[in-house]
Amino acid sequence: MTRSISGNIPKLYLIKIAKWFMLTMPIIVLFYQENGLSMQDVLTLKGIYSVAVVALEIPSGYIADVWGRKKSLILGSILGCLGFAVYSFSSGFNGFLIAELILGVGSSFISGSDSAMLYDSLLKMNKEKEYLKQESRVMSVGNFAEALAGIAGGSLALISLRTPFIFQSFIAFIAIPASILLVDPNQNSIKLKVGFNHILGIVKFSLWDNAKLRWNIVFSSVIGCATLTLAWFIQPYLRDLNMEVSTIGVIWTLLNLTVGITALSAHKAEEYLGKTGTSVFIVIGISGGFILTGWFNSLIGVGVLFFFYFVRGIATPVLKNYINQITESEMRATVLSVRNFIIRICFAIIGPFLGWYTDHFNLSSALLLAGTIFFVLGGISVIFMTKAEK
Repeated sequence: MTRSISGNIPKLYLIKIAKWFMLTMPIIVLFYQENGLSMQDVLTLKGIYSVAVVALEIPSGYIADVWGRKKSLILGSILGCLGFAVYSFSSGFNGFLIAELILGVGSSFISGSDSAMLYDSLLKMNKEKEYLKQESRVMSVGNFAEALAGIAGGSLALISLRTPFIFQSFIAFIAIPASILLVDPNQNSIKLKVGFNHILGIVKFSLWDNAKLRWNIVFSSVIGCATLTLAWFIQPYLRDLNMEVSTIGVIWTLLNLTVGITALSAHKAEEYLGKTGTSVFIVIGISGGFILTGWFNSLIGVGVLFFFYFVRGIATPVLKNYINQITESEMRATVLSVRNFIIRICFAIIGPFLGWYTDHFNLSSALLLAGTIFFVLGGISVIFMTKAEK
């Protein structure tokens, strides 16, 4: 059994690659604009995607705990492939909206289930202490995949901006057989009692009863929302610097390589700085990245983007690990989904507002405003998280 469970690790790598080898990301905003969408339309569309994820985020995490993480990952993989297939033949806001809703539902079934599957697989092998290192490696593999996809997507976009979406459907398909071949490490364990009241009980426990868990989730969510938000500003930011699509693809590649390389050493950075030091560094690095990028509307700002992605490479695996360390196995996917739920709720509110602000004022001032917002939210979260730890 242990040997078969150990095979989950490379399969989770494949699922991550299929999810993160995003040929569309280097050109997706340009593709939207080619089809008549404004920045407000773009971020509204992504806000709706977030709402779709939010609608099923916690229930899907709970279903994964009860129904099985493997089944949840299979369903999410199928919907992910279908969503990009719909994108390949759609044009205009309404067509993209249908594709985003399918992708949102699919993402909600993968979100939380993959990390929970990884942690519980290691737990079953008595290697749970290696989670941070393995989560960092999985994240690194994903970012290396996204980096390579930046070059490939930029090259395919020379044919047309729609071509990367067609190829993306085939990439997404890889996750389906990989998820089918997974072995659920908890397949013989006692399942949670199914019921809406029990879902609410877990949510109440994680966000109200347990202060330590609550503020770890809130802090991780604020930083997750910040990294998600900046990703949608990079392409218009680089375009304002009069860069070609192929150049944007190369920079996107290098940014994701930065995350992937940094993630491999995230556990060492956390060991050196400690929890409080790491948390303060993340808040300053993430919010400062927004502010400095908005301040320097030049190649200096591009350099700041690399620093932002360096901090992101440390933040994502470390903050997930903080949550996993204080969460019981039988509710792990649900709790991780609570985190993702908050990220999407925050982005659904902040994203469209910043898009509107960009259209009515300018991109630089929107970045400065975003940096201020995330500095305040992140700083408050760290203060209460530190207090709860004591």
